[in-house]
Amino acid sequence: MLHPRLVLTFLPLLALAACSESRNDAANHKPPPEVSVMPITPADVPVSFEYIGQTAGSREVEVRARVTGYVEKRLYAEGALVKAGQPLFRLDARPLAAQVAAGQAAVAPAQADIARAEAAAAQTGRERERLAPLAAAHAVSRKEADDAASAEQIAQAEVQAAQARLTQAQAQLRAAQLDLEYATITAPVTGVAGRALRQEGALINANGDSLLTTLVQLDPLYVVFNVADNERQRMDQEIADGALKLPPGGFDVRLLQRDGTQIGQVGKVNYVSPAVNNQTGTLEMRGQLANPDYKLKSGLFVRVLLEGAIRPAALTVPQRAVQEGTSGKSVLVAVKNKDGQLVAEPRPIVVGEWTAAPGGEKAWVVKSGLKAGDQVIYEGLMKVFPGAAVSLGKPAQTAKPAQPAK
Repeated sequence: MLHPRLVLTFLPLLALAACSESRNDAANHKPPPEVSVMPITPADVPVSFEYIGQTAGSREVEVRARVTGYVEKRLYAEGALVKAGQPLFRLDARPLAAQVAAGQAAVAPAQADIARAEAAAAQTGRERERLAPLAAAHAVSRKEADDAASAEQIAQAEVQAAQARLTQAQAQLRAAQLDLEYATITAPVTGVAGRALRQEGALINANGDSLLTTLVQLDPLYVVFNVADNERQRMDQEIADGALKLPPGGFDVRLLQRDGTQIGQVGKVNYVSPAVNNQTGTLEMRGQLANPDYKLKSGLFVRVLLEGAIRPAALTVPQRAVQEGTSGKSVLVAVKNKDGQLVAEPRPIVVGEWTAAPGGEKAWVVKSGLKAGDQVIYEGLMKVFPGAAVSLGKPAQTAKPAQPAK
């Protein structure tokens, strides 16, 4: 029999043990964590394809001198916008003006030679006509009549030779006049002028180093990028299978900076190379966009988004619902186990392109791993692990046809 004092000593300890056991039972039976799920619903979603590209002027022109001479003056501001036909350089035109004067002097004698030859031809013609009836009446010898006819033919040939000399003199004059015009070098296109490569006093040789500056036309602006040939073949197959629809008017082209902000206006694809580069295995493509304020320069490396394509009846999941592992991407799907309890089941997925989920966040197009009606967990992922029991918290959201991010 226990002593009364021992009973009083053990009673608090027994009560404490009972409370501890009660708390452990409560902890072991706490409710499963709440999660939010999104029912996967097929919808037509816009998709974009991203590449790395480089901007280029729609025209990049080398401005060269066509005649030899000394640079007399630069007529433009370096780096400024110049209009087509605007003078850029002027060469010393005095030697060229002298050649024009010499050409004009050569034309006048050639014209006088024609007048003399035509007069001589007319005279010989009249002489032949006068002798023709006399020769028929045997009043003059037949030889005299033949000599008159021959003289007329020679005179006509001299007229033709004089005309040829005049044509040659006129051509030389025109060439001299063109050289004089070329002494003023003008802009062939509207664009931004580069640095002057030759300064006043420099001798320019038309048959040697005649480059004076460059012009870059920035409006419209081009962006050049390359698409891997295997990707192009995959897209062609998806188009044939109906899994991808291209925009009727061609892809829209949007340029992004490294941080994802858009630069410039939206353009269109205006060129696709007819041949694959056998060294890189890529197909060159080019977009064109308006650049009226000339803010975008040639040579910029940019992210190029091709937009306007549609994936019919596609399945999408928000980016935050996708987990990255060593074996690839996966999601957690809320399903009922054999006991009827809701648990988080892992599903490996294969994704395609980016699109936009409701609310504007990024989403993946799912190519395989999910089916319509699956309940994908997109909130509360940090509280659960594969196979763990879960409970539904917020009302489920249904995916809607997404709109491309602006």
